[in-house]
Amino acid sequence: MKKFYSIVENKIKDALNACDYKVDEVVVSESNRPDLGEYQYNGIMPLAKIYHKNPVEIASAVVNVLKEDKFFRDVNVAGPGFINISISDEALIEFVNQDDYEYPQNNKLIFFDYGGANVAKSLHVGHLRSANIGEALKRLCEYLGYNTISDTHLGDWGRPLGLVILELSLRNPDWPFFKENYQGEYPKVEITSELLEEVYPYASSKAKEDEEYLKMAQAMTKRLQNKEKGIYDLWLQIMEVSKNDIKNIYDRLNAKFDLYKGESNAEDYVPELLHYLDKLNIVEESEGAKVIDVKKDTDTKEMPPMLLLKSDGGLLYSTTELATIFDRVKNYHPDEIWYIADKRQELHFTQVFRAAYKANITKDEKLVFAGFGTMNGKDGKPFKTRDGGVMRLVDLLDSVKSECLKRLNPEIEDNRDEIANILAIATLKYADMLPSRETDYNFDLEKFCDLDGKTGPYIVYSTIRMKSLLNKLKENNINYQKISLIANEYDKALILSLNKLDNVLNNAFNDKSLNAITDYLYELSTNFNRFYTECHVLNESDKDKQESWAYLTNIIYKVNKILLDILAIDIPDKM
Repeated sequence: MKKFYSIVENKIKDALNACDYKVDEVVVSESNRPDLGEYQYNGIMPLAKIYHKNPVEIASAVVNVLKEDKFFRDVNVAGPGFINISISDEALIEFVNQDDYEYPQNNKLIFFDYGGANVAKSLHVGHLRSANIGEALKRLCEYLGYNTISDTHLGDWGRPLGLVILELSLRNPDWPFFKENYQGEYPKVEITSELLEEVYPYASSKAKEDEEYLKMAQAMTKRLQNKEKGIYDLWLQIMEVSKNDIKNIYDRLNAKFDLYKGESNAEDYVPELLHYLDKLNIVEESEGAKVIDVKKDTDTKEMPPMLLLKSDGGLLYSTTELATIFDRVKNYHPDEIWYIADKRQELHFTQVFRAAYKANITKDEKLVFAGFGTMNGKDGKPFKTRDGGVMRLVDLLDSVKSECLKRLNPEIEDNRDEIANILAIATLKYADMLPSRETDYNFDLEKFCDLDGKTGPYIVYSTIRMKSLLNKLKENNINYQKISLIANEYDKALILSLNKLDNVLNNAFNDKSLNAITDYLYELSTNFNRFYTECHVLNESDKDKQESWAYLTNIIYKVNKILLDILAIDIPDKM
């Protein structure tokens, strides 16, 4: 991809060098004073301190060099040495006509850990942001040329499964899974997602009230983790049902995983990991448990040790997390591993990452925690059902779909359900990624389903409008190959917006946040809708204008499609 800002920055750097001022980096930004210029460079003041010169004198010398370049329409000095820059129409036209939006492939591999579904439990609204943000970051990296592997890392090996299996054993004592010395194949039993959704909350609640029941669940969990015959076979059947249910919901969210591994897979590496750690002499005993000290001299608050094994030898979540890193580094050799999870898990990941670095399992900077804030209800409180429970993700999806269905054009008769589902996903994803990743936000159903404003339906509708215009141009045999002129402020605003694409994508990559892309999509769509209203492409009599506007529409549509695909948002034919 040709990078517009880099072109401008390199020209300024060359001008500084021509004036004998050496700089390592030049950063140009969009002007906050459009009346003075389209872009601005604010790096003269620091330079003046280095060279002990008047900043206006330095800026004036640089401007005199830049004025000789036909790339610029106007360059001027403002205030104490700010350089304001406007680009010539010829340079803007040449840049857009290159139609270059591909990034070269590189050899780096980024491993993504997101989703975090728990087996035998319903996905709830807390799983939404992980799936949305993780999928979009993965797609962003793929578009930028990185290789990726994604894993949802299922919670499939801890106490929740012990609770479920215990309760099933009490309800179905005649099942052969619970009989000692059972011989032969275990039969398929009637386990449904509905049954699991009922069993786990019941067992979890009972364990909080009944200490004996809790001890039985802990014992059952240990039997599972020892892969005891019968117990382990029942677990496999539970996994099959639950995995299919989880996959169906992720498919609906356009979240595609390469791997559906879980804590159970990491457990296979625990013996090797423990042996490796013992040889390093970094494991200590604390009240019978085994721990790794992960404190640093630079810590400003207490950092507890990472628990490796419980006093009874039982595994902990941190143990399987460390074993998972051990597995991934050994078998996939990633350049980086990105974890997309609730920011409230930061301590856990900090402990595990430090343990991994201390044990030389991986190197510093290879492990990245991208924590996100919570999605709350319209009232700013945690998203709950009417009876106060945590809302299931499928119920949220259905409620948003129902609202979108009500807002569909009544003249649309075919595929209304499918279109409403696409819009529901667009609504949730755009709202989810509109704030900065770490920010908590309130989901307002009516607001985010609206066709006006910063919403998914508005972006999708604008993109459909672009496509519709392009189809009409084709029907009328109106061809376009390039832009030959900039006619007014509306087509120019679109071109200036296009110039930001590379910066937007790289900012999103560096920040591990999608809000730069959602903001940019809104800017592109809003500028296009103004252009569409003021520039009547189909009826324009000036053929040069018509071709330029048609070509520009095609480019904007292409970029919108690229960005929506990164966000995993589909585009229906109509709405």
